[in-house]
Amino acid sequence: MDHFSNNQQLPSRSQIHGTRSGSEKGKKSNKKSDLVSFGVTIAISLAIVWLVHRFLFIPVIVDGKSMAPTLADQDHLIVSKVTTIDRFDVVIFPAPDDPKREYIKRVIGLPGDKIEYKNDILYVNDKAYEEPYLDEYKSDLVTGELLTPDFILEDIQGVSVVPEGQIFVLGDNRKVSHDGRQIGFIQQDKIIGEAKLRFWPLNKIGTIPTNGQEK
Repeated sequence: MDHFSNNQQLPSRSQIHGTRSGSEKGKKSNKKSDLVSFGVTIAISLAIVWLVHRFLFIPVIVDGKSMAPTLADQDHLIVSKVTTIDRFDVVIFPAPDDPKREYIKRVIGLPGDKIEYKNDILYVNDKAYEEPYLDEYKSDLVTGELLTPDFILEDIQGVSVVPEGQIFVLGDNRKVSHDGRQIGFIQQDKIIGEAKLRFWPLNKIGTIPTNGQEK
């Protein structure tokens, strides 16, 4: 008669329990490994953010209207801390007359530059330069009115050219800006960075215009 063999023994209760315990230990080990990996990832991410903020880029918010119409109050910008400053760049620096604030202005004069405004035209080293970023405000002027009153550096700062290691800055909103005409020259090594990008408001996302060309 055919029959099933009972020679194969079933695993004992202790054997079954032993197998389950090993599985649970493996799961706990995997969870611990995942937590360590997650912690390392977070730490690296935070380190990268800190390094970028410390050495490369910082976000800033414009406070005021001195750079209008180029920049408006509450515009959000990205400032590069690794850059070579050129004429017409928009830069951030500590306010020399208020240590608790920072100013944002446009570079008009570099070391050795002779600066003059005459009939609303900028002359650098006796060469006339266009400032298309001022066109919007100039179009609102009445006949004979000037956006930037005539001046030469010697009249307002007592020197004929921008000193070595310093720059001369103006705000684009010439009628209200508190800038190089009042606060004097800015030390180049005090510049925090150059405003490169506006990311808010969304309808104005883009690079910051310099002398009429997108950088």
